[in-house]
Amino acid sequence: QVQLVESGGGMVQAGGSLRLSCEASGRTFSTYAMAWFRQVPGKEREFVAAIRRTSDSTYYADSAKGRFTISRDNAKNTVYLQMNTLKSEDTAVYYCAARSAPLGIARVASGYAYWGQGTQVTVSS
Repeated sequence: QVQLVESGGGMVQAGGSLRLSCEASGRTFSTYAMAWFRQVPGKEREFVAAIRRTSDSTYYADSAKGRFTISRDNAKNTVYLQMNTLKSEDTAVYYCAARSAPLGIARVASGYAYWGQGTQVTVSS
C-alpha cells in the first residue's frame, strides 16, 4: 500500500503558476505509475496528467498540454505538477493517484487504487 499527501494548492490570479507536490509513504514509490486528477463539485473526477514509474513517458489531458508538466523524483518519493498560465477553469480540487506500474497508466479515476486527500486550487480572473 501507499499513502499520498498533496500540498501546494492555493489561490492565484489567472496567468499565474502553482506547483503541486504529492509525497508518498513507503519504500516502493518507484513501482507505481502516478497521476493527477481534478474535480469540481457536481462533476466527475477528471484526468490531468500521468507519468510512468521511470519518468520515461508522460501523458496529458488536452486541457493541460503545453501548460502543465508532471514530473517525479523517486529518491524523494514525490510527484509534482507544475501548472503555468493558469485559467479560471483550472479551479478544482487536485488529487494525486497511484497504481501498480506493470498496469501502465490510466486516464480514468477507476484505474487508480490509491488517492491523496486533495488540495484546492483556485484561479481568480
